[in-house]
Amino acid sequence: MISYILRRTFAAVILLLVVSAVTFAIFFLLPRLAGQTADQLAQQYIGKSPSKADIVAVKHNLGLDQPVYVQYWHFIKGIVAGATYDLGPTTVHCDAPCFGYSFKNHQAVWPELTDRLPITLSLALGAAVLWLLSGVAAGVISALKPRSVLDRTFMGIALTGVSLPMFFTGNLAILLFTYQWPIFGKTYVPFTENPAQWANTLFPAWCSLALLYSAIYARLTRSGMLETMNEDFIRTARAKGLRERTVVTRHGLRAALTPIITVFGMDLGLLLGGAVITESVFSLPGIGQYAVQGITDNDLPKILGVTLLAAFFVVFANLLVDVLYAAADPRVRLS
Repeated sequence: MISYILRRTFAAVILLLVVSAVTFAIFFLLPRLAGQTADQLAQQYIGKSPSKADIVAVKHNLGLDQPVYVQYWHFIKGIVAGATYDLGPTTVHCDAPCFGYSFKNHQAVWPELTDRLPITLSLALGAAVLWLLSGVAAGVISALKPRSVLDRTFMGIALTGVSLPMFFTGNLAILLFTYQWPIFGKTYVPFTENPAQWANTLFPAWCSLALLYSAIYARLTRSGMLETMNEDFIRTARAKGLRERTVVTRHGLRAALTPIITVFGMDLGLLLGGAVITESVFSLPGIGQYAVQGITDNDLPKILGVTLLAAFFVVFANLLVDVLYAAADPRVRLS
């Protein structure tokens, strides 16, 4: 088991290096291949009518006058060991992990990401609990009573939830529960300051995300349970005289959870990388909104930092899913 985890961890590190190289090449190499010079890249971050000396200074400060492979090496070295940046009148040291400095506001990217990460974590984890519990419960009930009123009701709600876009359900939740009936708060409050107000503010966003994702889990659980409940081991468990609740939860649901674990790991990893639409709709200053600001400002270090952080969460989620598979099924370790 330990050797399996080490192999998967090593593969995850290699994958993150590949993702970082590809992302870096997209932002720093492709513009040059398209004919954009280093002077033109530097000119984007200066005011109107810059002088030649200003362009040269900014190009040097941002490292755009160096070959792309040298820039990438400095970037990776900064993540591992920190880096020193020349910001014009001052020189600053960025401790590891250093994702560089913003081209616009000259602030270190990593501290800004860590400041916004708790907001994104709060949004993703709270919504994940809601959609996992509601989706799996609805799927199990629908599978146990196929073609019943409950089955058709739950699947109808699931179809509606997966069809409605987030900007519609989110704005509708804000309109109803923040302005029409002011039940929930408008401004995000950290958990450490006021846990009750923290949950009260995030609850509409949790419900909006849960409505979208629980629909997928309900349909996935229903199809898995319908297939599993007709297996021979289920009939054997019932023949032994086990209670129906035990047969459903310990045998039927457990066997049907394998694809759900896979999808859950991917969905949670992607959300931890930034729920862009949800954070924009509910005005949550998380990683997703930070990514939107970086794209709007064409701030490459911000975009690169968010991309690598999102890739880390996705790779980590896949690694966690693989480990759970190995713990549950020894055949995975042998393969």
